[in-house]
Amino acid sequence: MYYRRKIDEYLKNWKADPDHKPLIVKGARQIGKTESILHFARAYYENVVYINFALEKKFMKILADGYDVGSVIQNISLADPSKKFIPDKTIILFDEIQDNPDVATTLKSFKIDGRYDVICSGSMLGINYKKIHSNSVGAKTDYEMFSMDFEEFLWAKGYSQDQIDSILDHMVKNQLFNDNELAVFKKLFLDYCVLGGMPDVVKIYLETGTFSGTLDVQEQIRLDYEEDVRKYVEGLDQTKIISVYRSIPAQLAKENKKFQFNKIAKNARSREYTGCIEWLRDAGVVIECNCLQYPELPLKGNIEESRFKLYYPDTGLLVSSLDEEAQEDLRVNKNLGVYRGALYENFVAEAFVKQGLGLFYYKKENSTLEEDFFVRTQNDLIPVEVKSNRNRSKSLSSLIKNKNYSDISYGIKLGDFNVGYANDIYTFPYFCAFKIENGGESNKEMAMGFEQIRRKPVVSCQALPYEPLHVRCEATE
Repeated sequence: MYYRRKIDEYLKNWKADPDHKPLIVKGARQIGKTESILHFARAYYENVVYINFALEKKFMKILADGYDVGSVIQNISLADPSKKFIPDKTIILFDEIQDNPDVATTLKSFKIDGRYDVICSGSMLGINYKKIHSNSVGAKTDYEMFSMDFEEFLWAKGYSQDQIDSILDHMVKNQLFNDNELAVFKKLFLDYCVLGGMPDVVKIYLETGTFSGTLDVQEQIRLDYEEDVRKYVEGLDQTKIISVYRSIPAQLAKENKKFQFNKIAKNARSREYTGCIEWLRDAGVVIECNCLQYPELPLKGNIEESRFKLYYPDTGLLVSSLDEEAQEDLRVNKNLGVYRGALYENFVAEAFVKQGLGLFYYKKENSTLEEDFFVRTQNDLIPVEVKSNRNRSKSLSSLIKNKNYSDISYGIKLGDFNVGYANDIYTFPYFCAFKIENGGESNKEMAMGFEQIRRKPVVSCQALPYEPLHVRCEATE
């Protein structure tokens, strides 16, 4: 059974554009790239030519006579006479191009020729993407794909778009979730945190109704990532790259607010790992959160390059990397224990990246002020705090009240509570993180969404004693 993905709509719009260019779909392995592309191709094209360079070595020489379209399709036909090329009705799918990256050089020829649509795909592991880019400037379109996000997980579970959009509606209207809504979405959210969004993992869960067998698949995916390091890395220390990857769960559990190389090995220094983190990031198996020099706009020109945090782009893979005791607590008892903060923070980082938001945080040198994440609208910088407890948000309040931080006028707090507003802080349950960017629309529309919130009557909320999931609210103009 095919489960709906967000790339589906993108591919339909891509085909509908009369001036569309050859497409490169990039992303880590086993996130569903091939399945989604083939599902689209078979539905919208009369003729599909599919070539997998990893599995079909006979196609490795299709560029032997040059990069022009005529030579390429002639050599494909020689390798497999059953493949037909019908002008204006054919899509050519080059899969696993990390094994034959030079095929991307043909994209300019295919664009000029115009008779065939082309999609290239493959894991970022091993792709010399800088080389591909330089060979295809102006002749290709890039799309970055990730594992299933929380919205895609809800689609797979059978929830309607109206039900899912109701989450954003609660946020925009500053409207409390009722007890049933809160309980249902919290359970779904915890299940998603444990499972993550790898399609093979989600399918097992949906088909069996249990978590049985999902851990085995997750562990195999992580092992495959490490095997790809050994297979594709050139000029870098493979052991160091794997050590960085394996160290992330422990680093997150300690809440260092900075990736520490000495946690990988005693006396380790950053210069010894030059290129390792860049490789993991480009491979799509880690996501990087940059530390701001100062909490102000613009963001990208305001980064302290020596300070950063690393997360897994799929929280389910993070959960699968934990020790056996933590695994049992999470899967059986839903007890997050010492990893509570790490898992929720990783989920928010993952949700932001999957919405196309950059990852930024701030920590003052003397540790008197720190904030988990920042997002921006057209004119505002919005600090986002991820709370694993119910303590006061001192840093968040300080950022909002301090007139030195002129770009900040309000903030967001994500935690184990209902929707609310007080002291220029909007509170949302964790599961709302995937809607922060207003359903994946532009930053402008995100700003419009928050402006809608700000125009509503202010809701003053106070937690009821001993009932952490209920709030008593009074609306005031």
